[in-house]
Amino acid sequence: MKPILETTAPGESNESNQESKGCFECCIKCLGGVPYASLLATILCFSGVALFCGCGHVALTKVESIVEVYFSNTLSDHALLTDVIQMMQYVIYGVASFFFLYGIILLAEGFYTTSAVKEIHGEFKTTVCGRCISGMFVFLTYLLGIVWLGVFGFSAIPVFIYYNMWLTCQTINYPPANLTVTDICVDVRQYGIIPWNASPGKACGFTLAAICNTSEFDLSYHLFIVACAGAGVTVIALLIYMMATTYNFAVLKFKSREDCCTKF
Repeated sequence: MKPILETTAPGESNESNQESKGCFECCIKCLGGVPYASLLATILCFSGVALFCGCGHVALTKVESIVEVYFSNTLSDHALLTDVIQMMQYVIYGVASFFFLYGIILLAEGFYTTSAVKEIHGEFKTTVCGRCISGMFVFLTYLLGIVWLGVFGFSAIPVFIYYNMWLTCQTINYPPANLTVTDICVDVRQYGIIPWNASPGKACGFTLAAICNTSEFDLSYHLFIVACAGAGVTVIALLIYMMATTYNFAVLKFKSREDCCTKF
């Protein structure tokens, strides 16, 4: 008995091949329209800001606890430090919210100004308002980049202070021949954390060693390092944003063939 072979009409086969080919071409065009530079910058920006804000917030809380317990016996001596830490924590909330929205806006701007996306949607058309908005993003991104360079430098200050304290603690374990353990001290007043008339203001010898062995000191030290690294990642993200927004603005200028904000 001969098997029954199923056959398909030539038209059905051609239609199937055309549909699969059309779907493949559509996917390739969509992938070509993705602004990978802006996407990478957005991922880095979200990661860096999250590390900086999250770790910085917790580290500041630990610093306040250490100062209150070991370096300042009077509330008035560290009242200013408490107010500054609370203000900085509120600033961290605002920074996290701002960069979450700004990263999404820049990513959307990257999608809508990528030349590949414009070619997908057909005729390329821009308006004066659109070019002005793109130029505004270029200026704002450059400004934020300069500001975050300062934030990155500022975030390295607590790392430096904690590193000095850690080195002093290591010196206690192996004191020099001309010094005793009680002669080795850390005075936080010299860093401007608390006023000079604060008491005791410094920790020496085994008291200092006990501070360095606390979980608050170890955790806050590592959190400040991670926060500083997060600020550095954010700077890199903003540098990538600068290049992406500048390129997008140049594409708008080149294809519009007219000066930004001068022709109506």
